[in-house]
Amino acid sequence: MDQTYHDFVVEMESKNVDPEYVQGWQGGYVCNPPREEQRVTDAYQAGYDDGLEKNTDGYSDYTS
Repeated sequence: MDQTYHDFVVEMESKNVDPEYVQGWQGGYVCNPPREEQRVTDAYQAGYDDGLEKNTDGYSDYTS
């Protein structure tokens, strides 16, 4: 993975971002196919969409 990916995942984990969002973002960032429909949560979908766009600003709604 590239350094941006690594740094951002570490940042999200240090800020206690919802793991569903993190997993979605990781999958979207590397262009993995999305989860099957019954396993998709709002946090996962938001992360996936942000990851596809390489957006590193959208996680604030998913911090605890």
